[in-house]
Amino acid sequence: MPIVFQKPKALTSAPLHYCPGCTHGIVHRLVAQALDDLDAQGRAVGVASVGCSVMCYDYFACDMVQAPHGRAQAVATGIKRARPENLVFTYQGDGDLAAIGTAETVHAATRGENITVIFINNAIYGMTGGQMAPTSLPGQITQTTPYGRDTNTAGYPVKVCELLSTLDGVAFAQRVAVDSVKNVNIAQKAIRKAFQNQVEGKGYSIVEVLSTCPTNWGLSPVESLQWLRENMMPYYPLGVYKDLAEGVKKGGAAQ
Repeated sequence: MPIVFQKPKALTSAPLHYCPGCTHGIVHRLVAQALDDLDAQGRAVGVASVGCSVMCYDYFACDMVQAPHGRAQAVATGIKRARPENLVFTYQGDGDLAAIGTAETVHAATRGENITVIFINNAIYGMTGGQMAPTSLPGQITQTTPYGRDTNTAGYPVKVCELLSTLDGVAFAQRVAVDSVKNVNIAQKAIRKAFQNQVEGKGYSIVEVLSTCPTNWGLSPVESLQWLRENMMPYYPLGVYKDLAEGVKKGGAAQ
């Protein structure tokens, strides 16, 4: 009987440590599938962040480097400049990329570093117990905002794709979700394109993935998917925010 579906070769057989209902596992598969499609497993180098994804070096069957908190894109920059023939990617959560790592993110992007960034946005600090993150929504209840995020004191969430799409060095920025089969398929194409851009030397590419965190949201996996659709998607609209190859810049003139 022919095999029609199997685990990507770029994904190990190690059991995932993520909470039930967390969508990190889906994104891991999509990244591994992109590496398989490009036959890049032997030349790929992933940079793991600090956060729930800190152990992703156990899950990707390629060379992996563990970066200090927030410094994944700085580490990726060094690897790519030293070994430009390698396919270099970071895998980061919102606390790592958009809080302690904001400077590294913005400057790697504006320099147009030829790397691929996979950004998981679950609107909360997951690993450390559910504190407010830079992406937590206005009014969202977290461990450090028990009455909801007050924008008068905590400010507004950081919209990463919108922010980075204004920078000249960014070649590709797209926000996706993995809450349905349709959206998983869209996410797969976006991640594949972000890696292909690097192969073609087009510059900095980022895919932001809206993800769930049932444990820290205090919801079941099914309820979390619905909460994401009802609350996160309206505030963080899905779509391509910048694609130099297609002349697309959302909210502005074509490039």
